Amino acid sequence: MSAVPDEQTPRREPASEPAAGDPRLEALVGKLPPRLADTTAYLLKPSSRWVRLPAGVLLIFGGVLSFLPLLGVWMLPLGVALLAEDVPGLRAQRSKVLDWIERRKPHWLGADPPAGDRP
Repeated sequence: MSAVPDEQTPRREPASEPAAGDPRLEALVGKLPPRLADTTAYLLKPSSRWVRLPAGVLLIFGGVLSFLPLLGVWMLPLGVALLAEDVPGLRAQRSKVLDWIERRKPHWLGADPPAGDRP
């Protein structure tokens, strides 16, 4: 058994880092009400995978049933964003949606609108 120097051992990302790592997603989460933003940030952590998967499925299901009281369409994109952390096919779609938001609704991300769009 050979000893591997510390410089050559692969380093893991800290568990406190969000799994997404996308600043656009973090900006959108920051726009949520504080309690919902804290919960979403917790669910995006890599260590929360086994909570994130059922939560994403339940949010999508709640979004489909948005015609019932207490449920809403807002649940659908949040559920898809959570599932996109673990389902590679959804990651590309989430990236496309975030690209669209960045182009069309930059104020959602806290950015200033282009000069031509100002009133």
